[in-house]
Amino acid sequence: MTFWLLSKSYIALFLWSFLAATLVPIGSEWYLAALALKSYDPLLLLAVATAGNVLGALSTYAVGYLGRSGLSKNVLRVKPENLEKAQRIFLKYGSWSFLFSWLPVIGDTLCFVGGLLKAPMAVFFPLVFTGKCLRYIVILYLVR
Repeated sequence: MTFWLLSKSYIALFLWSFLAATLVPIGSEWYLAALALKSYDPLLLLAVATAGNVLGALSTYAVGYLGRSGLSKNVLRVKPENLEKAQRIFLKYGSWSFLFSWLPVIGDTLCFVGGLLKAPMAVFFPLVFTGKCLRYIVILYLVR
């Protein structure tokens, strides 16, 4: 597995970033940092990681949009307290809460809640993109 990850670095980064933005409990920051330390092109790393992470968030949004609230509990195994916390954050801060979609656990749930509540894509996409991109910029800055 290590060889595959190193030989297909940008593809692997995209996959890690995509899965990290779904309800799969993994992170992509460590892999981005590892590639940055190996002197990969930082702009390409940023583009690939952001694209994967945003597409993962869009898929989580779609699951919420197309599903019902029972789906979160029965199929996706979203903890009720995480769902309630995400709903409270969304109700308190509105669409601006999507800027925090990069946060572990709660961020993925925010995207799911955005779908459940049918948040407009014209609002959802730019805020999620901005939050996720800025997070990766900070990681690349700290690693360099």
